[in-house]
Amino acid sequence: ARNIHYGIREHGMGAILQGMALHKGVIPFGSTFLLFYDYMRPPLRLAALMKNPWIMVYTHDSIGLGEDGPTHQPVEQLSGLRAVPNMWTIRPADANESVYAWKAALTRRDGPTCLIMTRQKLPIFDRKEVAPAEGVLRGAYILAEADGGKPDLILIATGSEVHLALEARPKLQEQGIKTRVVSFPCWELFEEQDQSYRDEVLPPDVKKRISIEASAPMGWHQWVGDEGSIIGVETYGASAPAEIIFEKYGFTVDNVVQHGLAVMGKREPVPPALPEQVHLPDRHDRRAPHERELEKAGKTQTESETPAEKQS
Repeated sequence: ARNIHYGIREHGMGAILQGMALHKGVIPFGSTFLLFYDYMRPPLRLAALMKNPWIMVYTHDSIGLGEDGPTHQPVEQLSGLRAVPNMWTIRPADANESVYAWKAALTRRDGPTCLIMTRQKLPIFDRKEVAPAEGVLRGAYILAEADGGKPDLILIATGSEVHLALEARPKLQEQGIKTRVVSFPCWELFEEQDQSYRDEVLPPDVKKRISIEASAPMGWHQWVGDEGSIIGVETYGASAPAEIIFEKYGFTVDNVVQHGLAVMGKREPVPPALPEQVHLPDRHDRRAPHERELEKAGKTQTESETPAEKQS
């Protein structure tokens, strides 16, 4: 393997990868932040049109990017990638799913594949307790089955939000709601499966469904239907630590549970997080972290200095 440093030249990188794939002899891949997909739409679209197999690894895939703020936090990019015919877009949930995402990308010979990776740390699921990660190769799979028979509710999630669905499942089961969790890393691969498998994962008669993805909700209605609910991002992100942004934007276990109760008719519908409801730390506060801690403690910089520092 050999790495080429392209710098901030996404369009040029895509054009070079396109040429390398056409030349044959290598499987080229490139990488950048997901937001910068917008700079390289033409070469990726041409690759899909020409059935040219190469790979893009897009990282920093959501508002979880954090303090870089909304200029660097992708919202609509996933929807844009999924709209391109003959493009595979795979968003794995943990390290084991990432292995199979790479396998799918490396063995594909009739078009480009985009691997969508998160920035923040994620748990690695215990595969003794949930289904094997090779289900990624079918686009979507039952990660955790409902206890007690046929599910009342299906939680569908991708990438960094799958663990929220897994953690919400037992809480919903405690409320008497038999809950299935489906990991759905690749729409395109799932659409290629036979109807019987798709109906096994998403039974047509189980209409209570919730999708969870830190991205624009566009397209999810086809999977959750008229009786389902979508937890997504309907505005731009903000500059703050990832855990604060996710909480304010509704990506918490409790919010998933509340949506589940609402879908099952056990509480009023949960309104989406709106910009005016999101109160984040001052993004213009350029003080160092230790200075903020001093303020919390009610001290000034001068008070915290030692006698020697004051004298100097």
